Amino acid sequence: MRKPDYQQPRLFYSFCPESLIPGDHPLRAVKVMVESALKSLNKQFTKMYSCYGRPSIPPERLLKALLLQILFTIRSERALMEHIRFNLLYRWFVGLGLQDSVWDPSTFSKNRDRLIEADIAVEFLKQVVAKANEEGLLSSSHFSVDGTLLDAWASLKSFRPKDAPPPEDPPSQQGRNEEVDFHGEKRSNDTHASTTDPEAKLAKKGKGKEAKLSYTGHVLMENRNGLAVSAEVTHATGTCEREAAIEMIEQIPGDGRVTVGADKAYDTKNFVEQCRANNVVPHVAQKKNSAIDARTTRHESYAVSLRKRKRIEEIFGWLKTVGCLRKTRHRGKSKVHWIFTFAVAAYNLVRMRNLGVCAA
Repeated sequence: MRKPDYQQPRLFYSFCPESLIPGDHPLRAVKVMVESALKSLNKQFTKMYSCYGRPSIPPERLLKALLLQILFTIRSERALMEHIRFNLLYRWFVGLGLQDSVWDPSTFSKNRDRLIEADIAVEFLKQVVAKANEEGLLSSSHFSVDGTLLDAWASLKSFRPKDAPPPEDPPSQQGRNEEVDFHGEKRSNDTHASTTDPEAKLAKKGKGKEAKLSYTGHVLMENRNGLAVSAEVTHATGTCEREAAIEMIEQIPGDGRVTVGADKAYDTKNFVEQCRANNVVPHVAQKKNSAIDARTTRHESYAVSLRKRKRIEEIFGWLKTVGCLRKTRHRGKSKVHWIFTFAVAAYNLVRMRNLGVCAA
């Protein structure tokens, strides 16, 4: 007997959102680690806000919402709020009840500067790395370093001479941008700058590749399980990768000798000397007229480092495909650095969950 498709809406529902989330859902383990890390940042959150005035939206909820945006590749904060409005899984993760209203997307814009000034993304990454260290997931002696270009949120049409007068308001073109013909014009970072994002630099990945306005994101990875222990964003220059690598290497805790794997771009005399001055063995891939010799390459650990260092590309691949960082959504080095570091922490959380970490 066929049952008719008749829907009788109920006036009241009695259930707990917690009961709707499967016990083996990946977000359960991630939420435990996230809340443990945010609890450790309670003092920093307290310093960010005044003791007087109207209570704000808890920064913990804002950060958990931003984590959802990264983990589920949600294109914008406006779309993120729409998802949280009707998705019970997202509400449960953020900590919103069924009757709680979601906040306006502009809330992120108003609170982002406050989070940047307090270096919350950096502190959050430190807490996640500390949790991984407690679980015995980190290597204390073997690391890899690399950098990748991040497309800036600016068009090449905005790359104009620095001494040029500001462009006049173009006549109405039915919503189109102003036509700019820059073909055949010699342009460089010394003479030109973007009017949209002045901190972005013109850079290209290699010979024969097109130049784009970019930043450079850097990651220091430990070699045992491929977790990122440090992240940095710099201006895209020819030497930024090596300079950022030295800064991150100097932050490695302990006084023991460590190894750092890298590609051929790091095989320079200056970089090798700086590594050795910091008690670091540079396991960099050799190029012609290499700065390292058989004293380094004859060891079996050198070949192991060259194999392990390639795993850092998994981090960059995840950040650009899942983490929405193939093209940044923010302007200015400080904001790009903040979201890049936060996305690196999100990658670590996913990786740690896959490695079986779930205890508080």
